[in-house]
Amino acid sequence: MNQTAIFWPMLAHVLLVYIVYLVMLKRRYLAVKSGEAKISQYKVRSTEPASSVTVANNLINQFELPVLFHVLCLALFVTNGVNYVTLALMWLFVVTRYVHAWVHLTRNYVLYRSRAFFLGAGILLVAWIWFALHLAGAV
Repeated sequence: MNQTAIFWPMLAHVLLVYIVYLVMLKRRYLAVKSGEAKISQYKVRSTEPASSVTVANNLINQFELPVLFHVLCLALFVTNGVNYVTLALMWLFVVTRYVHAWVHLTRNYVLYRSRAFFLGAGILLVAWIWFALHLAGAV
């Protein structure tokens, strides 16, 4: 298998991060335009208007658990551990991040959001276990 295939799920996650940034930019712009927020309150990130707080929180989420995803992708690449199983796991993780972001940025239904989060976390855990087995020569 082509080892560089592991970079496609990484790029898909990077795209998600930029999409969330664009959503935040739009919501903050509309908050200032409507009078809900003032530009000065963005000097120090102490307050976020209600219309954009979930977007700001989701953006933070994209730099928490996904850090383990990006490190694992690079580790798989460096150790020639990319195969169909690891690639499928990485794509599934990215799908859960998109679902999580969609729920978070729309209705923000916590039950669905937490299910997407924990499914992604579980998939990532399985991938890390697979990586450990790969290093041990078991797979």
